Amino acid sequence: MKNLDTVWIVIAAYNEAEVIRDVVAGVRKRFRCVVVVDDCSRDQTARGALEGGAVVLRHPMNLGQGAALQTGINWALQRGASAIVTFDADGQHRVEDVDVLIDLQAQSGADLVIGSRFLGHATDLPALRRLVLKLAARFTTYTTGVRLTDAHNGLRLFTRRAAEQIHIRQNRMAHASEIISQAASRGISIVEAPVTIVYTEYSLRKGQKLSNAFNILAELLVDRLSR
Repeated sequence: MKNLDTVWIVIAAYNEAEVIRDVVAGVRKRFRCVVVVDDCSRDQTARGALEGGAVVLRHPMNLGQGAALQTGINWALQRGASAIVTFDADGQHRVEDVDVLIDLQAQSGADLVIGSRFLGHATDLPALRRLVLKLAARFTTYTTGVRLTDAHNGLRLFTRRAAEQIHIRQNRMAHASEIISQAASRGISIVEAPVTIVYTEYSLRKGQKLSNAFNILAELLVDRLSR
């Protein structure tokens, strides 16, 4: 994956006007192709993303992070992406870690590379959030058979093959486990890469409430029972 001009960075954003311009500008210093999917924000997220240098797509109604990522992935595939990297809008991810994913994909040949804060580092990660993330990883291992340390890390790389075969149907946060489940069922190889997640007051305030873990569990159980 030598040609970075065919690597697309997909950012799902909802009410991220405070930080999105800087996030996009930082990514654009390394990667030319960046698409932000504004999930019907009520603030100036779209404007900030444009000012940062991204292509901006906008949902006419709020659909959730999973749906926004799928919109961005579809856009990138239509424009010939060789690889697609999902990247959080709140400033938690470091652009240099995208290179870590790219390098590991080249070394391993895996079609899905998922970042892991537990193989790498997480600054100022609250203890209760750490526990919830660990439990989510165990649940994902139990339901998919794929042993991971950080199943709900939003920094992930899809090769074109993986992006064409995985179709996110869980619109909200349960999409993270769904991606792994679909990959496992389709024989798509998965590896984890050590990355750093930077928690700030802003990202913790914007992040998913811990109570949402129960909603994610319910969504996954319903999906599993409906198969």
